[in-house]
Amino acid sequence: MVGDRRNRSSAEVVRLDMLVEIWSDVVCPWCYIGKRRFEKALGRFEHASEVEVRWRSFELDPRAPFRRSGDMASHLAAKYGLSLEQAQRQLKHMDSMAAGEGLDMALADTKPGNTFAAHRLIHLGYSKDPETGAAIKEALLHAYFVDRVAVSEPEELARVAASVGLDPAEVADLLAGDRFGEQVRSDEREAAELGATGVPFFVFDRSFAVPGAQDADTLLAILRRAWQRSHPTLEVISAPTAAVCDGDACEMPT
Repeated sequence: MVGDRRNRSSAEVVRLDMLVEIWSDVVCPWCYIGKRRFEKALGRFEHASEVEVRWRSFELDPRAPFRRSGDMASHLAAKYGLSLEQAQRQLKHMDSMAAGEGLDMALADTKPGNTFAAHRLIHLGYSKDPETGAAIKEALLHAYFVDRVAVSEPEELARVAASVGLDPAEVADLLAGDRFGEQVRSDEREAAELGATGVPFFVFDRSFAVPGAQDADTLLAILRRAWQRSHPTLEVISAPTAAVCDGDACEMPT
C-alpha cells in the first residue's frame, strides 16, 4: 500500500505496489466506459502486476429516491432542458460509445435509483479482500447497464453479492442496517478534498489526479509517469578522469 511505503525507513530497500484509486458511481455510464479504458491501459502497463486498484464511493445524487419514476429519456430531457427526441439521441450516442468499449448498454432501459446501499455492499466486499471488492463493483455495473435491473433494490443487491460468493446472511444484515455507511461518506468527503466534482476520478499513487473517462493511451501514459515518480531510477554520472578501485586493484595517481 502507498501508506506502507511512506512509513518505511529509508534503509528498507523494498518495492511495494502502486495504488490507483478510482472514484465512481455504479449508475454512471462514463464510469463503466472509463473502467474498460483503464483496464486496457493497465493490460499494456509494464508493471501491471504491481498495481493495486481500489474503487472508491461517489454518489452522483445522494438525495436520489429509492427508485426514480419515469423513463431515462424523460428524466434527461427534464434535467438538461432537452426535447425528448434530443435526449433519446444522446442516450443512443452514449450506447454507441459504450459498444466501442465492448459494453452492451441500453441506457434508455436502465432503472436509476439511490446507490448508497450498493456502495456499502462494495465496502463489504473489500472488507473480505480486494478481489471481492473489485468483483462486486464490476457485477453491479453489469447488473445496472447490461442486465438493466435496479441496483437500488435489496433483492438485486443480494443477487449480485451471491454471484461473487458473499454470505447471504451477512448481506441481508448489511442491507437491513447502515453498516459501512460511514466508509461511503468518508470516500465522498475525501473526493471533495481532492477536488473531484464528477466521476470517474482517477488518483494515481496520490501523485496525479485525472478526471473523466480518458482514453487508454492517456491513462497508460499517466500510469507510467506515476510509476516513475514513486520508483525513480538511479542515474550514474561518469567522469573520464575519476579514479576507482575495481576488485583487488586500485588506480594509482600518476
